[in-house]
Amino acid sequence: MNELEDIKRIRKRLGITQIELSKKAGVSQSLIAKIESGRVEPNFNSVKRIFDVLGRLSNEDQMMASEIMVRRIIECRKDESLTDVIEKMRKYNISQLPVFSGSNAIGMVSESAILDKISTSKEDIAHLKVSDVMEDCPPIVNAKTPSDVVSNLLRYFPLVLVAEDGKVAGVITKSDLLNAASRNS
Repeated sequence: MNELEDIKRIRKRLGITQIELSKKAGVSQSLIAKIESGRVEPNFNSVKRIFDVLGRLSNEDQMMASEIMVRRIIECRKDESLTDVIEKMRKYNISQLPVFSGSNAIGMVSESAILDKISTSKEDIAHLKVSDVMEDCPPIVNAKTPSDVVSNLLRYFPLVLVAEDGKVAGVITKSDLLNAASRNS
């Protein structure tokens, strides 16, 4: 939740003047100056208009999930052998794979989950299947999801799937987000 003190910081980060913000928000420049200096308690509607404009301008500067995602999804099936999946991870130099059933994402398998299973199981790894180590499905976002939302999700999940027209069309990992950020800097 934004606070009044955030207005100046966000405005400066966006590189816009008080006059530009006032014109876009339909309020006076002096009101913005007074808010930023803490000399006035503005009404709710004025503050809402200001934050709406700042939010819209912030989103315009961000990349969308469709600009970050990798369209080639390396995936696995729940009935695949774990040794085959480990080999796939090695081959493509990745540490997690989404698990699909048909065209639907149903879970995820990660190096961490595999290591946990190996360390706690007496079973031979050759007898294990993806379903034995599969984790919950990673989040699926719309292709127009802003990069800050994707970044926040990647704090809690090793990958994010991206949907276009109701179908999974790409994948984003932390590495993909870093690569996209370095391209745009």
